[in-house]
Formats: sequence, C-alpha cells, structure tokens
Amino acid sequence: MSSSTRVLILGALLDGPMNGYGVRRRLEVMGADQWANVAFGSIYHGLGKMADEGLVEVVEAGRGGKVVYELTEQGRQEFHRLLLTAWHEVSPIVDPFQVAVTFIDRLEKQEILDALHGRMRQLRMNVDTIGHIFGVKQRYGAPRHVDENLRLTRAMFQAQLDWVEHAIERVEADELP
Repeated sequence: MSSSTRVLILGALLDGPMNGYGVRRRLEVMGADQWANVAFGSIYHGLGKMADEGLVEVVEAGRGGKVVYELTEQGRQEFHRLLLTAWHEVSPIVDPFQVAVTFIDRLEKQEILDALHGRMRQLRMNVDTIGHIFGVKQRYGAPRHVDENLRLTRAMFQAQLDWVEHAIERVEADELP
C-alpha cells in the first residue's frame, strides 16, 4: 500500500470512527479517485493491515462483516509524519505519456501528429471540465480546500496541453523528432 493511500485512509478517520465503506465514500467525495490513484478495493486490506500495525483499532464488529475502525494515537502520529513528508518531498510524477515521448522517433510523422491532436482534444476537454466543477464537491460534503486538488490537476493538464501545442508546431516544422 502506497504512502498516499495510507495518508488518505488515516486522514479519513481523523474526524471519527467509520467502516471501510465510510472511508471509501469520504475519499470519493473528495475526488481522490481522480487525483490520488487510490484503488478503492485496497481500503479494506489497508485498514486490516493498519490495525495489525496499531495505527487503527476495531471499535465495532457488526453484522454482515461491517467493521468500524478508529484512529489510534500512533495512527495520528503516523498520519502527521506521512503528511509532512508529502508536503516537503518533491517526487517525479510517473506518466506513461513520458515513456511514449521517449520513443517518439519510432513513429511516423502523421502518427505523431494524429496522436498529439487527439491528446490535445482530450486535454482541452479535461481543462474545461475541471474549470466547471470548482465548488461542486462542497454540495456533497467535501471541504472547500478540495478545490485546490482540482486547481492543481487543472494546472498539470494545462501544462501538458501547452507542451502538446508547441510539440505539434515542432513536428509540423520537422524539428521533432
């Protein structure tokens, strides 16, 4: 389980005990499935693992297998440690597109242009869509600062869009690859 997933699960439990489904719902409201690459199925496994580690404890084992977890003091400390690490550590963003760019010279000019134009359309759509959903998540209980993740995601899409537009010009001018 990634440290990002651990932060998300521990952070979801900061406001009080809940079961795995409650953690999942909280993360969905925040839009974590869009920007955190969290596999929602890993939440249940993660809660069990963190219970074994003493970061959370079972406070209720109800009917139908519903288990309610609560953050321990050790879990709060681990959350804080992981959170500060994430704020201070700059890590590369792993993007399969960068792998593809590495082998741009293996494609024909028209294949590159077709792919870049398709990517440009998708990126423009993403930038526009995100621009229209600021504030919407609050209606479903997300805190206002969740919009900052949307702003950051939009900025990353915009940066890639800017690069793609410039790359199209360079490919058309035979400057790339």
